[in-house]
Amino acid sequence: MFLHRIHLDLRCREARRDLSDPYQLHSTLCRAFSVPDKKCPEGEFLWRLEPETDPTGYPRILVQSRTIPDWTGIGVKGWLAESNPAIDLKGRLKLDSLKAGQCFRFRLRANPCVTRNGKRLGLLRLEEQEAWIARKGQQHGFSLPQLPSFDLSESSQERVNVRVSQEQMLRGSQHSGNTVRVFSVLYDGILTVTDADRFKEALQTGIGHGKAIGLGLLSVAPIT
Repeated sequence: MFLHRIHLDLRCREARRDLSDPYQLHSTLCRAFSVPDKKCPEGEFLWRLEPETDPTGYPRILVQSRTIPDWTGIGVKGWLAESNPAIDLKGRLKLDSLKAGQCFRFRLRANPCVTRNGKRLGLLRLEEQEAWIARKGQQHGFSLPQLPSFDLSESSQERVNVRVSQEQMLRGSQHSGNTVRVFSVLYDGILTVTDADRFKEALQTGIGHGKAIGLGLLSVAPIT
């Protein structure tokens, strides 16, 4: 796995278009991972538009991929303002020796939701959003620290210590012409690995829905 940090140039019309439509941005990124007239391999990369910018104000995007991209394949002059050297995550995170009990700082932009009557409904309450990431942790081999509770009643619910911010309704246009709206939030916190194999799978394939619009990338950093 490789991690890439890129910045888009807002002076480029195509870059501004892509930043306004996550489906368009995903489609543009695909061109760096495929040859012309060929579909991008499924699951080849995950990405996330970060809330932070670089010192000059250029938007920052994280891209995690199986292979090294060819950014010239995007084919738009001035689209890319800057790209940093690829980081080998397998070596950086020492994935071959990953064990239960290790702790990492993490960030995840995701679509916390439930499915009712065949429709996905975004979870808008903070407690629901926290419960969603706690359930995903159980599924994907990690746990989150619990918040201390001073409510001793039996009805009190345990809450996890995670920062939830950047609530956004993402809007994008699919190739079919349909407009899609997906609710998203940004999770930041500390996690503990409980199952190394399932955790590595989550790092590679992402968490939740909406990967084509920049959701699901679980990025982690060792705690020193």
